Amino acid sequence: MNGAFEMLKGSRVLVTGGLGFIGSNLILKLVKMGAEITILDAMLPQYGSNVKNIEKVKDKVNIVVGDVRDSAIVSECVKAKDYIFHFAAQVDRTISLDDPIVDVEINLKGTLNVLEACRKQNSAAKVIYAGSRAQIGNPTNLPVNENHPTNPNDIYGVDKLAAEKCCFVYHRAYGIPVTSLRLGNVYGPHGQLKNTQYGVVNLFIRYALSNKPIPIWGDGQQTRDCVYVEDVADAFLLAAASERSIGEVFMVGSGTEISLLDIAKIIIEAVTKLTGAKATYIHKPFPEVLRKVDVQRFAIDFSKIQQYLGWLPRTDFATGVNKTVRFYKNNLHYYLE
Repeated sequence: MNGAFEMLKGSRVLVTGGLGFIGSNLILKLVKMGAEITILDAMLPQYGSNVKNIEKVKDKVNIVVGDVRDSAIVSECVKAKDYIFHFAAQVDRTISLDDPIVDVEINLKGTLNVLEACRKQNSAAKVIYAGSRAQIGNPTNLPVNENHPTNPNDIYGVDKLAAEKCCFVYHRAYGIPVTSLRLGNVYGPHGQLKNTQYGVVNLFIRYALSNKPIPIWGDGQQTRDCVYVEDVADAFLLAAASERSIGEVFMVGSGTEISLLDIAKIIIEAVTKLTGAKATYIHKPFPEVLRKVDVQRFAIDFSKIQQYLGWLPRTDFATGVNKTVRFYKNNLHYYLE
């Protein structure tokens, strides 16, 4: 895989939302490759921006504090870049329903600002867009592949889907090279823990390490496809490095369907083994709004990205949970402040 990344060495890269979860994990890898990195991040507290995430490499990156809703800042940042990894987003499904205009402005308008800036300033820059499983909605069949119908359950999913479609309009109309990775439930180090509305695996770990029972909505038989963040970062790097990814959508997940109840039990086992504390879980009734928009089952077919780019999820869930628990045990206070 390292050979595939050779072309990224010395490249000029913009990472929007780079102080957040996935972006910061990607940046750590890019720094090792010798890329010249600019981070554009609004540092909105509820979405996980955390300077702790890039502490080890802060002297090797350029941080621009700015919002993707600000077209002038975005326009300046895209200049002379070879690759643009677009992670900046409103990621709270509840906020997307309570305040849909904010979601539209960040997820859709923000993406359009990136695309317009590329059209006007740097149409050769390759844009790798962070999509979401939320674009699918309730699956009609499992596992979900790239041809599955899209019928999002919430405004977040609608805006992520619309933004992805805009990416491909700009690809066809203006020749901007774009790729979209639709991500499953990503978990691992550097994820925010303050906002309890998303990031189910990391959130469960927060409760377990804080000696609080893990809340399980309903019977806990809802399923997710959980994929470790380092594997996801590798998918973005492969998408950037390969010409085969241009104009393509890829589903990115573990290929394994796991229930929320089993997720909680695996986390409890990991926390107990590492800390000696006996974590627990508790069943709670679904909040009404979440019950209406919740997806009952989800699993991803990653065969397309495997075929095109050679990507595979390398971290099984138990291993990934153990790594994540270990990270937060030593760093919990940085992600709760």
